[in-house]
This record gives sequence, C-alpha cells and structure tokens, in this order.
Amino acid sequence: MRVRVVAIRFLLCGLAAFVTYGYAPTAFAGPIEDGDAAFSRSDYSNAARYYKLAADLGDAQGQISLGHMYLLGQGVSQDEGEGVRYYKLAADQGMAIAQHILGLQYFSGGGVPQDYREAARYYKLAADQGLALAQTNLGSMYFNGLGVPKDESQGIRYYKIAADQGYAIAQSLLGSKYFFGQGVTQDYTEAVRYYKLAASQGNADYQSILGAIYSQGLGVPRDYREAARYYKLAADQGNAGAQNSLGVAYDKGLGVPQDYREAVWYYELAASKGNAGAQSNLGLMYAKGYGVPQDYVRAHMWFNLAASLLSGEDGKNAQTNRDVAAKKMTPAQVERAQDMARLCRASNFKLCEPAFKK
Repeated sequence: MRVRVVAIRFLLCGLAAFVTYGYAPTAFAGPIEDGDAAFSRSDYSNAARYYKLAADLGDAQGQISLGHMYLLGQGVSQDEGEGVRYYKLAADQGMAIAQHILGLQYFSGGGVPQDYREAARYYKLAADQGLALAQTNLGSMYFNGLGVPKDESQGIRYYKIAADQGYAIAQSLLGSKYFFGQGVTQDYTEAVRYYKLAASQGNADYQSILGAIYSQGLGVPRDYREAARYYKLAADQGNAGAQNSLGVAYDKGLGVPQDYREAVWYYELAASKGNAGAQSNLGLMYAKGYGVPQDYVRAHMWFNLAASLLSGEDGKNAQTNRDVAAKKMTPAQVERAQDMARLCRASNFKLCEPAFKK
C-alpha cells in the first residue's frame, strides 16, 4: 500500500513561515534577528550561535530555528536527535509548526524510533491549531490506518478542512478521492472542482490532470481547447507529461491549429526529460517527415529509446516501429542510430541531437 502522506521537509529562509502559527512577539528579538540575518547570507555557523542564545533562554522561535539547523547540518554537525530535542521544547510551548515537524520525524523515524501513533498525535496537536499541512497528513493517517484506526470519512474531513484553507495538496487529494471514489461517492464534477482549486495556485501536475480530464470529458463536456490551455500552463512549467500531451494536440489539431513543427518542439521538450511516450511520438515524426526532414536514423534512435522504457503494447509498438525504420536503413545507419541512442541515454537525454535549440 502506497501511503499518501505529505512528507515535507522545511528549507526555511528567515523562518518567516513560523510567524503564522502560535507566535507571540518574542522577547529575544535581537538574537533571532541576528540569526535570521546570518542565515540569509548563508553564514550558518553564526546563525546557529544566535539561535542557540535564544533557544537556551526558552524562546520557541529560537528552538525551532536551531532544530532546523541540526536537522540539516547547517552551522552545526548534523544530528537529527538533537534537532528533535529542540523541536520538542518548542512543541511543548504549543508551537504548531514544531508539532508538525515532530510528526514528520516520528513518521519517518528521523532522530527517533519510527512510531505512527506518536506521529499522528503530533499531527493532531498541530492540526487542532489550524495548520493545513498537519491536517492533510493527519487525514492521510486516518485514510491509511496508520497510528489511528482506519477511517476514510475522518480522513476526508481533515482533507476538507485543509482544502478550505486553500492548501493545494489537500485540494488535489480530494480531487483524486472524488475522481476514483475513494472514501466518497465517485463524483467527477466534484473532482474537477477540487483539481481546479489546486491548479489555480499554479501547480503543473494538477494543470496537466485537468488537461486530461477536459480531453476525455470526465465530469465536464469534452473540450480540446480547454484541455490544450491547461496542458500549456503545465508545459510552460516544464511538466513532461503535459508537454507530450500538448505535442499530441498540435500533431492532431485538437484544440489548437494543427502544426507539426510545434508538435515536434513539445515532443522534444518532453523526450529530453525521459518521457517515453514523447520519444515514441518523436520517432514517428522523423519517420514520416512531419515537422522535420524525414530522418530514419533519428527515428530509429527515438524508437529504440522509447522501446527500452515502455512496456506492454506501447513497448511492442515502439519496437515494431524501430524495426520498420531499420529495414529502410543501411547497416552503417543502424549502427549510427544505436550509437546515438547510447549517447543520448548516457547523457540523461541531454545529447540527443534535437531538431530545435531549446
């Protein structure tokens, strides 16, 4: 069972994220401000020294900041156990963010023995103070029965509380639950509503999902133009799946004017990130001479790469297309295509002789 717990590690700059939850004005503003200033200029040794001055005098913000330094080994020797100790001092003062981080540590077994019950306890302490991250993680604990009795309805309740605060991960999880009917009655309309809330915050994954939903007409009327719009939003952020899907849209003229060169452009963007579907599609463009000069050597290369990554019918199709291309090539051309595929793969798809400069 794959647990959908959001294990977020904090990379805190100036620790401004802490201010929202539970901070009264600190009596130790001097050391904290000095520590933040040192941290912002990457002077971690002095940052840790200033935070320790405040932490040892009982300042919760200093304790959290120093806990963070120990967790990541910034300015001090990395010591998750010591980081946990400082987080506990802050958590005992009611600091929601410290309680949540302790939940993460107990969930993963970082600096403490793994203990799902203790993780759930700390998540709940933070969730009860309104911390959306903790509410989402607690929802996942209930959904999967980790540290608490399995209760999908309780999991949904916590996701909704976090989603109502605008937390995109909770919104996307609710979108998935409604889409697949997990813990709720399957409802594509409600799934789309939550995915849209998440996508509106600029997350490429959710934008790409919405593109697929509009392309297939699930919970909404099929709308290729809207699908292409969402794919473009995600593709512009580097989402390989969306880049491949947008390539297909230009290839087939779905929601956008048919444009083979534009299709090749997006296929190449996705293929260079290791997207096997895009690699196979790019092979077809070279084999047919669509958007690029016909080139069986490059077609063979891309089919070969795709075949090594794809399985099932897609993998067989890529192999078949590669073999068809090989029959139209000389032995020297086949050998060159194989060498190109090896170089492309070894360079993590960076040296693949693209048609267009990125």
